[in-house]
Amino acid sequence: MISLEQWQALIAVADSETFAKAAEAINKSQSTLSYAIKQIEQSSGVKLFTTQGRRSVLSTEGEQLVVHARELIARATRIETLASQFALGAEARIKLRIEAIYPYNIILEALERFSKQQPQTKIDYQRSVLSGSEQALLERDADIVIGGRVPPGFVGKSLGRFRFVAAAAPFHPLHQIETPITLEMLQEHRQLVVRDTGVRNIDAGWLGASQRWTLDSPDLSIEAAIKGMGFAWYAEALIAHHLASGALKPLNLAEGKERFAELYLIMTHGETSTPGVKALAQLIAEVQPEFC
Repeated sequence: MISLEQWQALIAVADSETFAKAAEAINKSQSTLSYAIKQIEQSSGVKLFTTQGRRSVLSTEGEQLVVHARELIARATRIETLASQFALGAEARIKLRIEAIYPYNIILEALERFSKQQPQTKIDYQRSVLSGSEQALLERDADIVIGGRVPPGFVGKSLGRFRFVAAAAPFHPLHQIETPITLEMLQEHRQLVVRDTGVRNIDAGWLGASQRWTLDSPDLSIEAAIKGMGFAWYAEALIAHHLASGALKPLNLAEGKERFAELYLIMTHGETSTPGVKALAQLIAEVQPEFC
């Protein structure tokens, strides 16, 4: 069998394109790397590199093997990490990236219950907007993600559809219009938009207003709306108490007065996630029906 060390040697040479640089990068001798590459070639029957001057360039077959070798090493690393965490009995830290429209009281309740099981585990909880959750998944920058899309290669549990309503302060000029508000009427007033936290910088929803403020958090957008500075579509769960108190009031739109977005709970490492990550994900799923 080809060992993990030999696959690591292949990756190092592929990345460095010379045996000398690869040997220096992983602190091995050139002869050790050469032997590892020959062993892979003999075992697989595939020529891995061609020589171009001083460079060792991957063959077409070699390129494909490197892709799978990286996956193998990454998986082996996760398994080793899992084993060490099993030995310690608990995770040192769990990172969550949660779509901002998801009610934070659900997360806080789940975290409170989780803290009774693993009080020593540090929690890194950050809210994301639009493509921010997906980016955290793809970059493996979180253990648990709640977002609006499950990228290929991941498995997500649906948390259901969340309703959005168009709203503004009750004294906003839009509420003084006696007829249903058309999209043309909306264009004359300032729209409050929350910035995408991902690198894709997605613009979502209706963005037809001639005036627009892009803000860095839903909380800031809500406060601006309460002060009468503009209107926006908000997740109903986020502004429920503002609607109940009368600080915000749904707009009487002729069309598009409500929207829906489905959210998914995703463990970045799936079934190889650590026990604590699985336990916290399960708690979030269990707590949600108590609030929704």
